[in-house]
Amino acid sequence: MTSEPAPTDPDGASSPELALAAAIRRYEERLAKDPASLGFALLADLYRKAGRVDDAVDVCRDGLMRHPHYATARLILAKALMTRQDFAGALAEIEAILRSSPKDVQCHRLAAEVHRRLGRIDEAVRHLERAASLDPGDRESRALLGLLRAGAAAGESGVARLLTDDTFVTPAFGALCLDQGLADEATIVFTRLLRKHPDDAGARERLETALRARSRRKG
Repeated sequence: MTSEPAPTDPDGASSPELALAAAIRRYEERLAKDPASLGFALLADLYRKAGRVDDAVDVCRDGLMRHPHYATARLILAKALMTRQDFAGALAEIEAILRSSPKDVQCHRLAAEVHRRLGRIDEAVRHLERAASLDPGDRESRALLGLLRAGAAAGESGVARLLTDDTFVTPAFGALCLDQGLADEATIVFTRLLRKHPDDAGARERLETALRARSRRKG
């Protein structure tokens, strides 16, 4: 038996898209009736999920003027800014949360991602270590630590053992690892390159590609 396609409206929107649009309308109406409501954070998150990133940023910033200590809104703002590639802005919001809630595991994970995407591997490691310490069951943070730490080049595979020699720590060899589906080894290559040259945009991009490939493989 074939499955039925998701219902659509005349413009071709699928059921999940319709549900998201309906939720946005509801929260827009609620916020219009009560501009001081904390519901602005949820509306901003709905905007973000709908791809309306600029609207998400605007709603968060407007709401935070009235509720500056609302950490959830700052976290949503940070995620929206990351989508907009404004990593410095995202980090400022995350650091504001951590100043008042230094044990916020989610913020440490997000801070690690921002620093990593800026090429600041050692700072990323520091936040991952904190996240793993606060949440011993956080296997993903521990796995990433195994790849990002300074001594990560030694591994079980023959390719990983090659990486103890800096001769192979090159963009070309990292790209070859990616082409061969060796996501962990590619991660090690580009991590080590970024420790030497944090501003290398190509290495930063390839590192994220390797991590996405690794995530798909483990998923």
